[in-house]
Amino acid sequence: MRLPVLVSFLIISSVEHAASQNAYVRLGKQAYIDGNFKAAVTQLEKGCMIDSTNANALWMLGYSYYHSDNYLKSITAFTKEIAITPADAHAYYYRARAQYHLGTDSQVPAEKEKYLLGAIIDFTKAISINPADTKLTVFYQNRGLVYKDYAAFKLQTNSRFYDKRRGIDALKASIADLQKVLDSDGNRNDVSNISSLIDLSKEKLATAVGHH
Repeated sequence: MRLPVLVSFLIISSVEHAASQNAYVRLGKQAYIDGNFKAAVTQLEKGCMIDSTNANALWMLGYSYYHSDNYLKSITAFTKEIAITPADAHAYYYRARAQYHLGTDSQVPAEKEKYLLGAIIDFTKAISINPADTKLTVFYQNRGLVYKDYAAFKLQTNSRFYDKRRGIDALKASIADLQKVLDSDGNRNDVSNISSLIDLSKEKLATAVGHH
């Protein structure tokens, strides 16, 4: 008689776990919707500990970490979500943004290169998933900014990470991405800012090409 009792206990336990997981995710989702990202993190962490395969919960957790300025944990959550839903362009986009923040903030050259390159790779992946998407302007704009910063990093002559060719290539890529943004909508509020960035990158490119 013990086996049926054990089986029924396991079934009840699994149902209770599922119910509690749904409760955590439900509370986390409401906090996420309300924009209370720290509260969302608290609930979604619990939900994802019980069920690490809930892609929606992982996405909300990654997004909530991102908006709580916890970029390392955001990257981890989005990496887990991408493993489940590898065609999620927006997961790559936010993982890229998290890496960009870390790359920008880091004072350690090896980490800076790792995260800036990681951001470029993720933005590129996000764009490639649905290249015909008319909303890709923001993807190109963000990638263009990372390319600009990566170029500046690679063109620091006093650094062991100095690489003129990569710096020049990154400047060209930044100009191309930002030009795509302008060409897609010439009536944007930030047209002058983007134009200034393009002009500045062109000046740096001319200097880098002419520098021996």
